[in-house]
Amino acid sequence: MAKKRVICAMSGGVDSSVSAALLKKVGFDVTGVFMKCWSEDEVKTGVCTAEEDERYARMAAAKIGIPFYSVDLVREYKQKVVDYFTSGYAAGRTPNPDVMCNREIKFGVFYDWAIEEFGADCIATGHYARLSGLRLLKGKDPDKDQSYFLWAVDREKLKNVLFPIGDYKKSEVRKLARKFGLPNAERKDSQGICFIGKVNVGNFLHEYIEDKPGAIVNAKGEKVGEHAGLHFYTLGQRRGINIGGGPPYFVARKDYEENNLVVAREYDDELFQDSLVASGMNWMRGEPKLPFHCKAKIRYRQPDQDAIIRNEDVSGNLSVEFKKPQRAVTSGQSIVFYKKDELIGGGIIN
Repeated sequence: MAKKRVICAMSGGVDSSVSAALLKKVGFDVTGVFMKCWSEDEVKTGVCTAEEDERYARMAAAKIGIPFYSVDLVREYKQKVVDYFTSGYAAGRTPNPDVMCNREIKFGVFYDWAIEEFGADCIATGHYARLSGLRLLKGKDPDKDQSYFLWAVDREKLKNVLFPIGDYKKSEVRKLARKFGLPNAERKDSQGICFIGKVNVGNFLHEYIEDKPGAIVNAKGEKVGEHAGLHFYTLGQRRGINIGGGPPYFVARKDYEENNLVVAREYDDELFQDSLVASGMNWMRGEPKLPFHCKAKIRYRQPDQDAIIRNEDVSGNLSVEFKKPQRAVTSGQSIVFYKKDELIGGGIIN
């Protein structure tokens, strides 16, 4: 019987490299593939590590003893992720590029290429998540669980997906990397925008969106500073507001009518709300019967929150209520729903 052919997405980091090594160890026919998704010719971020990442991925593949290829997805990433990201900010939202990157690139363009053109039986990634049939579960390591970023993936594609490190903690993955003798065993985890790196978002957006200065005001309407454009800020933001003196301010609201950025102190009522409306839903196990009690997250690594999905309007938008008021509910970010460890769906906060 022929070995199952697996394409493992290798980013150059330790997680995807250990994933490839584990698959090889248990007998899969593994090929490592690096996705090049950013070129400094687009915008000089100064932090893109694509060349170094590819070098580490290639060295890891050589150590594991598997074939290695690189695929150029720069054009697709620009169209499907960067344009989504920048247009969302221009419209006053705070989109999550990692969610879109998973849906459109890793489990979209890359998945289709691997299965349809390369002839793989399935793909594997270094996500900290687990699968039980078509049920998508949180990763075993609560500090590294990445299921939050996978809610928008086409459920049917999960039939041909493997998450080899989902049952491991990060510390265990590091130990395995040392055991396998991988060159990136001690390499730091990547941070920032998916495939680009730890960029200053404001500086990045300046390349795509024009400034529109206005006033920064407190909850009483008193001017306390000036901003370069409402689209450069996100709700709950503290750093980069540049208001000196006293306890820190946080972004509470964007007043587009007056072009004012409204700020508040950390525990002001302006920062909290107990309900939201979400759209663009993707259900992993069919739409639940409403009202539906579940757990929810409105940001990565947030503890699960008690929530009730109340109703759905004619446009498919959902009304969600929380047991406790939530801080900095942000338009454009994801709300993700869980039943225990199972991700049951998600959507975009309106």
